[in-house]
Amino acid sequence: MSGANGGGTLPGDPPGGRRALAVWGIGVAVYFVAVIFRTSLGVAGLDAADRFDVNASALSTFSILQLLVYAGMQIPVGLLVDRLGTKRVLGIGVVLFTAGQLGFAFSPSYGMALASRALLGCGDAMTFISVLRLGTRWFPARRGPLVAQMAGLVGMAGNLVSTLVLARLLHGIGWTAAFAGSALAGVVVFVLLVVFLKDHPEGHEPEPVTHQGATYVRRQIALSWREPGTRLGLWVHFTTQFPAMVFLLLWGMPFLVEAQGLSRAVAGELLTLVVLSNMAVGLVYGQIVARHHGARLPLALGTVGATALLWAVTLACPAPTAPMWLLVVLCAVLGACGPASMIGFDFARPANPPERQGTASGITNMGGFVASMTTLFAIGVLLDATDDDYAVAFSSVFVLQAVGVSQILRLRRRAARRERERLVASRVTSVHVPV
Repeated sequence: MSGANGGGTLPGDPPGGRRALAVWGIGVAVYFVAVIFRTSLGVAGLDAADRFDVNASALSTFSILQLLVYAGMQIPVGLLVDRLGTKRVLGIGVVLFTAGQLGFAFSPSYGMALASRALLGCGDAMTFISVLRLGTRWFPARRGPLVAQMAGLVGMAGNLVSTLVLARLLHGIGWTAAFAGSALAGVVVFVLLVVFLKDHPEGHEPEPVTHQGATYVRRQIALSWREPGTRLGLWVHFTTQFPAMVFLLLWGMPFLVEAQGLSRAVAGELLTLVVLSNMAVGLVYGQIVARHHGARLPLALGTVGATALLWAVTLACPAPTAPMWLLVVLCAVLGACGPASMIGFDFARPANPPERQGTASGITNMGGFVASMTTLFAIGVLLDATDDDYAVAFSSVFVLQAVGVSQILRLRRRAARRERERLVASRVTSVHVPV
């Protein structure tokens, strides 16, 4: 589908244009705010440990619970988007993640803070799949890879706000004021969404879906999972996303400060480098995949290989701390993980018809967050078990990468064959479409 039609427009494709960009921009603004809230703990991890008086394992539980809820919601959210449309699902998401961020600001105890992060994760889970669906409804299929990468890029800009703005507010005006103040952004995007966002352009309404209850749900999931492209997309997302997610979401700051002896200011600059690299690489990857569909797998596997190599060199460094140039290169390479994970959707998208796009995207999006959740937990447990030996703890990254790469290699041929069959069928159909 995306990028597979030689740059042409398929029959029935949306027109795109300025109106599409404006409507899609509102959806992306919602995702932007969701990412700010999601990653806010990444710059507040050490403060949270002091505020709630918890150890590394308990601290990691914040992010693990948030990601557990996020990952568990992906298939239900995909089904909801296919059934209810983008606007309704995004609206529910904004209300939930704003309430979660506000609750986190005023939580007096560890338990209430956990509940707030879970609520935030539930709302956050409703954003990205909705934005992907909005893109497929408003832009031609050939724009799919670039639109998806641009959405991811804007999300990374939200991460940048966390590392640059929220971190300073946190140490300037304090915990409660910083988190409560940031929650106002959720109110702003909710108003924009209600007033301006539309699910699809006029004349491009989707086919009505017959309500079939549990039968419909099982069928959507089963048909999406049956496609090798959906499963390949999940494993690409699983293998590529989590190293940077774990670093930015929680463990990057402690690793750089406690294991590498850097100041918080310098560590914050390195986290910012990850985000900036992500944004730059996202533009490049989006253009490459849109123009050269066969580059998807080499880009994904190349990113995995580069990430593994840089982590291995950093953790094996014989000196007490790694040299600054090596940490800079590591953070720059980690920036490619997010754009590489977006390639997973470019395997799932052409494997499924429009009425299953939300469900297929939900399945794919589970991959990286399950991997991130697993690694967050493993690092926290290993740090406590080894008296804060970060080299041992971060070695868990290689285990998850090995599992993911083995599944990618197992599925790649079946997915490619099935995609070629669909492409031939779509071309035959387009030849017979009456003019």
